[in-house]
Amino acid sequence: MGCAPRCDEGRQTVSAAFLTLEPLIDALREGIEASGWDLSGLQKTTSHQFEGRWEGESTRSAYLFFHRADGPDFASVDAYLDETGRGVSGNVALVVDLRPLGSIGDSGQVLSALSRLSARELTRGQRRPLSLRFRLDDAEDAAADADTEVRFKVRLPRAMIQGGRSEMDPWLERVVSGFAEILRSPELALLTDVEDGLAG
Repeated sequence: MGCAPRCDEGRQTVSAAFLTLEPLIDALREGIEASGWDLSGLQKTTSHQFEGRWEGESTRSAYLFFHRADGPDFASVDAYLDETGRGVSGNVALVVDLRPLGSIGDSGQVLSALSRLSARELTRGQRRPLSLRFRLDDAEDAAADADTEVRFKVRLPRAMIQGGRSEMDPWLERVVSGFAEILRSPELALLTDVEDGLAG
């Protein structure tokens, strides 16, 4: 008897939904590396012992980190994936180190400008969280010297997780292309230490 189009002797195929972490890790890694980013690190964690409202739950998580040898060292791509009894989920993020807080201008205006940039370059119809973070190495340091980081996140759509590789590949290509446009944008160049973004 022949195998149905969505099966291949139990292996993950192009059309099969992502049910566990490993096929999703492989698909994300291959897609991001194909766009020119190199894997910097991969970490997996498993948690079994919960108390309180999470008692009886177990989770598995994975973190993937990417850099570009030909790109600016202030930018990287991170992916976070999570597997629970309710299925798999996650997000992909472009992480950019900006100039110190005292040299980027009003933080509210910066956040608004970066939000507009994210909305312009990342596909609509999906959640696109944005975070602007400030960090002091010591509480007595001057606030103007605080390190500043922005994260342009895109959450993995449920339809893409259910659709498997046939949905993942074009979705991821659009996301990474959007990241490249963000890195090339004049808005970001004004906030970083160098004024040339990612060429590829």
